[in-house]
Amino acid sequence: MSESLHVLNPPSTSPGTPLAVEVVELRKEFRRKAPRGSSGPRRRMVAALDGVSFSMARGETVAILGRNGSGKSTLVRVLSTLLLPDGGRAMVFGHDVHRSPRPVRRLVNRVSVEASFFKKMSAVENLSYAARFYGMSPRETRAEIPRILGRVSFPTGRRGEPMENLSRGMQQKVALARALLTAPVLLLLDEPTTGLDPRSKLEVQEFVKEIRREHDSTILLCTHDLAEAQALADRVGIIDRGRLLRLEPADALTAHYGARTLEEAFFAATGRTFADDTEEDDSGDDFDDEREVFS
Repeated sequence: MSESLHVLNPPSTSPGTPLAVEVVELRKEFRRKAPRGSSGPRRRMVAALDGVSFSMARGETVAILGRNGSGKSTLVRVLSTLLLPDGGRAMVFGHDVHRSPRPVRRLVNRVSVEASFFKKMSAVENLSYAARFYGMSPRETRAEIPRILGRVSFPTGRRGEPMENLSRGMQQKVALARALLTAPVLLLLDEPTTGLDPRSKLEVQEFVKEIRREHDSTILLCTHDLAEAQALADRVGIIDRGRLLRLEPADALTAHYGARTLEEAFFAATGRTFADDTEEDDSGDDFDDEREVFS
């Protein structure tokens, strides 16, 4: 189902103040391996991001809704300088993510479902390392780490265990704590509450709201949790097959499609639902030329 792009402009900023995020015709392609037994070419180029354009004002929260494989994770990884774009541009507070990655990394923190850690180190040790990287003093680190772990309901008795001994849900709490520890200017959340129990999910959502209120953080939330998007975001976007179809306040989005809910609006825009979501993730696991950048 085709849909003309509609992106409502973000709230106005002061003259001379750069947008928090500015994405213009962003494109990212991967070479995907063909399924076994297929008669077509062994590899084909697939656009994970296909001309995505939008902007965000400082202090704004935007949620991007999409199924697995829609382009959400790729967008987050490009903005966090982990992937090189193949076309267009992406700016974070005036810094080009491709040409000036170092200042971008100081402004951005990312939480994703595949968060990486030093697996032999404990939660506290991993957080201490992150705190030093962001220039926190030892005194700040000693005070903040217990507070942050408490806010994401991480058990006191397990804070010294190696990360490799923790469940995925427990590791996700540490990933959230690590991102929120440094009060980032831009917080990129890629399925941030995946693996958490309902109570912990609500606590994390409240903590995200608090971070925004107290630190004027800008938040990009990529999710397929419709309630989470509606609870946290000023504007909600729909991404499908690498294309951002619409981005506007949730009530305007549902009104446009004559829908009662975001789920109905998503179906009207894409012709698909979130049920039986079995598509590949777009984070690179099914591709052979990801070109991820760590330098």
